[in-house]
Amino acid sequence: MGLLDVLDARLGDGLENVLCSHHARRLRKLGWGEVLDGNGTGWFTPRRTVQHGNKIEILIDGATAFPAVAEAIENAQKYVHIANWHASPDFQLTREPGAPQLRELLSAAAERVPVRVLLWAGPPFPFFEPTRKRAAAAQKAFLECGAVRCELDARERTLHCHHEKIVIVDDVAFVGGLDMTAVEGDRHDSPEHPPRDLGWHDHVARMEGPVVAEVAAHFAARWLEIAGETLPAPEVPPEAGSSSVQLVRTIPERTYGFAPHGDFTLLDSYLRALRSAKSLIYVENQFLWSPEITEVLIEKLRNPPTPEFRMVLLLPQKPSNGADTTRGQLGRLIDVDTEKRLVAATLVSHGDAPVYVHAKLSIVDDQWLSIGSANLNEHSLFNDTEVNVVTDDAEVARSTRLRLWAEHLGADVSGPVDDVVDKVWRPALKGPSRVMELPGVSRRAGRLQGPLRGLLVDG
Repeated sequence: MGLLDVLDARLGDGLENVLCSHHARRLRKLGWGEVLDGNGTGWFTPRRTVQHGNKIEILIDGATAFPAVAEAIENAQKYVHIANWHASPDFQLTREPGAPQLRELLSAAAERVPVRVLLWAGPPFPFFEPTRKRAAAAQKAFLECGAVRCELDARERTLHCHHEKIVIVDDVAFVGGLDMTAVEGDRHDSPEHPPRDLGWHDHVARMEGPVVAEVAAHFAARWLEIAGETLPAPEVPPEAGSSSVQLVRTIPERTYGFAPHGDFTLLDSYLRALRSAKSLIYVENQFLWSPEITEVLIEKLRNPPTPEFRMVLLLPQKPSNGADTTRGQLGRLIDVDTEKRLVAATLVSHGDAPVYVHAKLSIVDDQWLSIGSANLNEHSLFNDTEVNVVTDDAEVARSTRLRLWAEHLGADVSGPVDDVVDKVWRPALKGPSRVMELPGVSRRAGRLQGPLRGLLVDG
């Protein structure tokens, strides 16, 4: 390691320590100190209710998820509630000839049930999408659909946003990472990843059962503060399956009256599960530049909990922002991976065209799964509004991992995890396949961007 690399590492360590100390002080003042000060483990945070008796299905990629959402809206009998980062009125949820636009779907539903749409108002300055002009145009178009209600939420922290992606229709809820828009990329990717300008790999959880009332209550709380309308208390649906599911959130303090001290259960959930890992940490995420998360991953690689322990990270080749920052944190993980337990990969389509990994899904030990809107960065864990759901249903976690690995590797992935990582994942990275080793790992300037970005934008 050269002198510049040594200086970069020292500066990076110092800045990350400052950022982590700032976060710890902030959360202690808000009554959330144990999230970062403690060593809590387990599959659920004690700060949120665990709902039992649910059915949860993981829908992989937009070509699978969007038709399910469209079908629910078309058959709505009680209400349709949507909260998105952005939704485009002309967006088509399916690619079939003559498929209706989103505004047409919602307008038809509004003839028989209440339809409410809550969107982020966009940044105060047009530095990134969706601009306030675009958000206002979308609101106007939705309001022209007759009885559809649409509100814009501008209570974001400076340089942050309302990022959650939830849809509740009657007794079904969808929570995931896909917005109903074509802004910045094609959300209609499929497990085959056909060539396109920029396909987005992502997931959505479709849920039935009591947890649906939790998602509905979260929407109702935000809607009340922004629209001033009190919605009826959501009915708790009957049990629909055997899965225990917990809704976890990021809500910055002083954003809403219903959470004046914030809600950081999403961060708590992640840290508890990652600390609990014994055999596997599998992450698909758009970003990896949270030092709080990275420190747990580094500790697992330095002191593997079992000989079989492996870590697989699936990240985009070129994130929309924070690319060097992600590479910098990845470089830290590679530096400590002396026993070669880590695989860092990205997805490619036919002809090696990149697939944009926009996912926000993690699996630990085939026993815990988290899915939703949260990236593993300081925005999602401390400053944006986010919603994830987590489950300790081992069958759901394992079957989802097997489906994803089979999709990515095109091979038999049913064997022991360590064998599959060593004998299937690693060779696939070296030859023609849908996965490739993540390029451009930065150990220098990129390492610094994470903490600098965090210090600049964090409250």
